[in-house]
Amino acid sequence: MSATVKHIKINNIDIPVIFEQDKNLPILNLQLVFKNSGYMQDKKKSGLASLSSKLLDEGTKELGSTKFAQKLEDSAISLSSSVGFETFVIELSSIKEVNDKALKLLKELLNDPNYDNKVLEKIKTIKTGSLKRKENDFDYIASKELKTLLFKNSALENPASGTIESISKIKLADIKTFLEKTIDLNNLIIVAGGDIDFDELSIKLTKLLKNLNANKENKFISVTTNDKAQTKTITKDTQQAYIYFGSPFNTTVTNEENYKAKVASFILGGSGFGSRLMEEIRVKRGLAYSAYGYVSINKSHNYFTGYLQTKLESADEAKELVSKIITDFVKDGVTQVELDAAKNFLLGSEPLRTETLSQRLNRAFTLFYKGLDFNHTQKELEKIENLKLEDLNTYIKSHDEIKNLSFSIVRK
Repeated sequence: MSATVKHIKINNIDIPVIFEQDKNLPILNLQLVFKNSGYMQDKKKSGLASLSSKLLDEGTKELGSTKFAQKLEDSAISLSSSVGFETFVIELSSIKEVNDKALKLLKELLNDPNYDNKVLEKIKTIKTGSLKRKENDFDYIASKELKTLLFKNSALENPASGTIESISKIKLADIKTFLEKTIDLNNLIIVAGGDIDFDELSIKLTKLLKNLNANKENKFISVTTNDKAQTKTITKDTQQAYIYFGSPFNTTVTNEENYKAKVASFILGGSGFGSRLMEEIRVKRGLAYSAYGYVSINKSHNYFTGYLQTKLESADEAKELVSKIITDFVKDGVTQVELDAAKNFLLGSEPLRTETLSQRLNRAFTLFYKGLDFNHTQKELEKIENLKLEDLNTYIKSHDEIKNLSFSIVRK
């Protein structure tokens, strides 16, 4: 991987920069990633991080949203913010000849967000409309309710977008406090690449960021997945059943055996046609059009999850079948044929994952953020290539916690 980790010092704070110079296209891609700053920080104000992100998309107080957006559009500059569970991200992209203008506009935004009650009310109206439409999105409902079972009494039990009730209670002062705590040099990781050398970039970044807060780093929050099997049924006027399921998966992001989890997850439910869940549920029994399951490994939380849709009259059978498939998977493991197919796909598809600058930067950031070396992926692929059937099945047997399945079902 050609991306490297460099550092710049701003206001005596050492800030990591994931950087790759790429002269193939005259562009600059820049991400300001604020760690420990996603909706894990919403606390009792569900949707706060999401609303704060939307407010940053409304330009500066001085120019207002329309004039600020027009300045971006006039120079084909892309500037947006987004929020995950663990991170809050501001992303800038521009062609080389307008880099300085793009960075100037970003600096104006950071220094003068559009803190205006009318703007907030507009955002809340749009968000409320979206949430009302989701009341008839049964996939969303089943997924949301599953998280209340798996992550009870944590920030992860609440949807990133909040609820109609929680959104209505968020004030402009809440957003201002959130952004002031989030947009802090102590939380910052920079991801940058394009047709620019690092010395030039570091000068521009220092100029851009020197006025940011430098108070303290947000506290990291770990979430434990509930290991008590539960079922929650939500009754709706629906023509089919939506079944979402999940369970704990005990690991950490730096666990050296996670490559086995990747292979096992692919075979169990991540590969689409050919996966154990798809073969048993759709191909053999015709209970669903699709069925998926995968292991999700994050810094803050880890779990196994999956979903399917089926006929209303088949819901109970499908639920029991999922439990049986998972139990048999842990007990009996996989076959050599399944292992070989998984190896072929995982090894063969790797070149497609790092074709573009954006893909390479995202890969490099993910590895750095998780505390892994940049050659981790290559080492992992070598381990997958040499993985023996017996070793994989021993590993699968050791994770019988995934049998503690909770179900969230929307049905009539």
